[in-house]
Amino acid sequence: MQPIWHTDFGDGALVACALHDSHEVRPDVANCLRLGHAERLYEEDPYTAAWTQIAPTRIIARRSRFELDLNRPREKAVYITPEDAWGLEVWKCPLAPEVIERSLRAYDDFYAHLRLLLERLVARHGCVVVFDLHSYNHTRDGRRGLPADAEQNPEVNLGTGTMNRPRWAPIAERWLAEMRAHDYFGRRLDVRENVKFFGGHFPEWIHQQFPETVCALAVEVKKFFMDEWSGKLDGRQHAELQSALARAAGGVQNELEKRNA
Repeated sequence: MQPIWHTDFGDGALVACALHDSHEVRPDVANCLRLGHAERLYEEDPYTAAWTQIAPTRIIARRSRFELDLNRPREKAVYITPEDAWGLEVWKCPLAPEVIERSLRAYDDFYAHLRLLLERLVARHGCVVVFDLHSYNHTRDGRRGLPADAEQNPEVNLGTGTMNRPRWAPIAERWLAEMRAHDYFGRRLDVRENVKFFGGHFPEWIHQQFPETVCALAVEVKKFFMDEWSGKLDGRQHAELQSALARAAGGVQNELEKRNA
């Protein structure tokens, strides 16, 4: 099987992460799974790994969030009850303690790796920005259901609830401005801050451990670029969203250069 995560190391102060892209699970986890392929895929973030190309350093999780959720606190990183997983009955048999412990060892290894990576980048560049890339569902009433209210479900949500917003205001506001200015097939994307999501454990951990030197931007893109029920991708929209994210990353790089100067 693939490792739990993969890191591509690049030269620069930007890091892009896709923690929920993968669908793969270990055999000892798969043996107890009740959820089918489609049910798991619906709650994962397929196609987000490609967007990590916007940064020179990339971290991509290679296991499904149903094996290990790296965006949750350690005590919630392995889903146990339906309340941990949007009310879903994830398991057909209890997970053995050794299965859970194996996952949690990987969780600890990941965060130890992340600490070392960020320490090295901070030592080299001064300040660093991490893009925490996700996607989210908006037709939860079934395949034929109506999309969720657009007022409460922006096409792109920037979560800044775990950061010192005044300290990182130039970074967050530059990212928002660049995303909003992008020509998306003749229109502007609906990009808003802290409407649907505020940022999960991953950015929270980064801001707790590196409050003065690392800014983590939690980016949630509504799955309007794909059929969230079948997983079918609209490649044209997916690629254009990547262009918008790349533009915003370029603007953030410009702000970082000012700060690090």
